[in-house]
Amino acid sequence: MSALPQSSSTTAPFFTDYNDLASDQVGGKVLFATDDWFAPAENLIKDESPVFKEGEITDYGMWMDGWETRRKRTEGHDWCIIQLGVAGVISGVDVDTSYFTGNYAPRCSIQAACLPKSYSKREGERIGLAATEEDYKMVEQLQSQNWDYIVSLTQLQPGFLTSCHNFFESTKKKKYTHIRLNIYPDGGIARLRVYGNAAPDWSKVSEKELVDLASVKSGCICTGYSSTNRGHPKNLIRPGRAQTIIDGWEIFPKTTRPTVIQEYRHTGKLCPSGSEWCTFQLGHTCIVQMVEVDTNHFKGNFPYTCKVEGCLVDDRVLSESSTPSKKEWKILLPETKLKGHNQMFIDVTKLSNVGVISHVRLTIYPDGGVSRFRIWGRKAQSNLSKL
Repeated sequence: MSALPQSSSTTAPFFTDYNDLASDQVGGKVLFATDDWFAPAENLIKDESPVFKEGEITDYGMWMDGWETRRKRTEGHDWCIIQLGVAGVISGVDVDTSYFTGNYAPRCSIQAACLPKSYSKREGERIGLAATEEDYKMVEQLQSQNWDYIVSLTQLQPGFLTSCHNFFESTKKKKYTHIRLNIYPDGGIARLRVYGNAAPDWSKVSEKELVDLASVKSGCICTGYSSTNRGHPKNLIRPGRAQTIIDGWEIFPKTTRPTVIQEYRHTGKLCPSGSEWCTFQLGHTCIVQMVEVDTNHFKGNFPYTCKVEGCLVDDRVLSESSTPSKKEWKILLPETKLKGHNQMFIDVTKLSNVGVISHVRLTIYPDGGVSRFRIWGRKAQSNLSKL
């Protein structure tokens, strides 16, 4: 892990392109918190970015979009337990203190464990409350004080624009299901992002079973993209259909686009005006049976067409210096017209046979937004697969 957090004014570390395994949108939930006086711990795992409401006051103090405990007047420090929505290997975390400037938690540490069972989330309104004796008895069974440290006791930075993101890389390549966030001794944190890659047990999945290999829960991750304006390509592989246009990937039109848009009448394609792309490492090598491209909520700003390619590469985890060459990509779905606010399924009869693949690339023409992208297939082994 890094010795000191990086300022948000620097380039975000590589792991922020990975999936947030703790987000409430993928099933993350809070099991326990020592105190929720000013603001409840459930805010930590909200998918949306934190906001500030000038002058808004609750019965317990200033309204804050995060988790904030009362000033510690007893022995110890505050902490909470979060069950990840997707169990996996953690690559790094972001302890986001946005808008907590004088009232931020000055120090933190993070522990993690792989537990054999799931637990129920807390219920009811928690603001203004502290953990009860019954709550402590329940959480003692988890023995969380003995969990692995993925971030040791470390100083945090206040929630100003240039310092709110406290990034820490994790080097432990173990599967985890639960997180314990410790703050010392009290204070507030806006969001906790736990970036990583799901680690499903593929030995329990039959080769006859149809699985979405381009899914957070399957272990799929975004490995690259041309650009983004609103949303991130990793949103495309989230569970369920998108809730809004922000819960997708959108590229704004370039100011250099043609003055008059023209179409090649013999092909039904637009005259060249650019394209955008994103690539994904699938959760497992597979043989594709169906492709899904969903433009839900994108009504006047959907792409004109899209293309899907696949490839099988030796190293399934692509680094910056190890990307598929042009000759390795094979066209799975040729350029195909899209519709606005529409869920399109293309079955195997309309797809090219590209054999076993480990990665896919979605290209959209010329710009616009896509909300979800699915690759349905059956797991397959290959001579190159390391699974």
